Amino acid sequence: MNSKFLKKCLKAGIKTCALVVFSLGLAANTGLVHADKDGGKTNDGGHGEQIMWLNHFDLLSGNIDELTTTFNSTSSGVGGGLTGLVIQSVTVGDVFLAGGGNKVVQMALDLPKETKITGVRVCYENTSNASFITQIRLAQVQNPPSSAMVKLDDGTDLTALGPVCVNSTLVKPAIKAKNGPILLSLRVNTANALDKIVIRGLGVFVK
Repeated sequence: MNSKFLKKCLKAGIKTCALVVFSLGLAANTGLVHADKDGGKTNDGGHGEQIMWLNHFDLLSGNIDELTTTFNSTSSGVGGGLTGLVIQSVTVGDVFLAGGGNKVVQMALDLPKETKITGVRVCYENTSNASFITQIRLAQVQNPPSSAMVKLDDGTDLTALGPVCVNSTLVKPAIKAKNGPILLSLRVNTANALDKIVIRGLGVFVK
C-alpha cells in the first residue's frame, strides 16, 4: 500500500480506512488460497484434487497361462520388498501368443454412479527397465453390453525402476460412471521371464 493511498484513506476517516484495509487484506488472502489450490494441481496433471484408491490386488491376468499375478504379505521380492501385486510373464512382448490380444492385467471399477473420472494414478516398481507397463486404458461398456468404448488410451512407457507414482494423461470429457461399467487395464511389455513389475497402488482421479 503506497503513502498517497494511506493519506487519502486517513482523511476519509479511521473506520472507513480500516474497512478498506481489511477488504484488501481479505482479497489478497483469497488470492493466496486460489494460488495454493492451483499449485496443488500441478502435480496431478490438472486432473483435480480428489483421488479414489482402488484395490490393486483385484487386477486379473488377461491370460493366466502367459501372465501371472501373485502377492506376498512379507515381501514382494522387488526393491525394498514392500507388498504389492507382482506381475510376471513367461512370454516376451506386449501381445499374448495364444489368441493374440494385448498382454494386460485388468479390473472392473466399483464406483458410485455420480462419479466422474478424469485420469488414473499408478504406483509401481520394476526390477528392470526393459519390462514395464506400456499402456493405461479405461474403456466403458456400452448398451447393449456387446462392446466397450475406449475413453483413455495412454501409451506412455513406465520404464522407471521406481518406486514411483505416475499419473495418466487427462481424460476430457470426464468419464461418467452412470453411463455404464468402466474397465481399467494395464498393458505390459516383457523382455525377460525373470523380470517383475509390482503394483503398489492404483487409483482414479474423480470429481
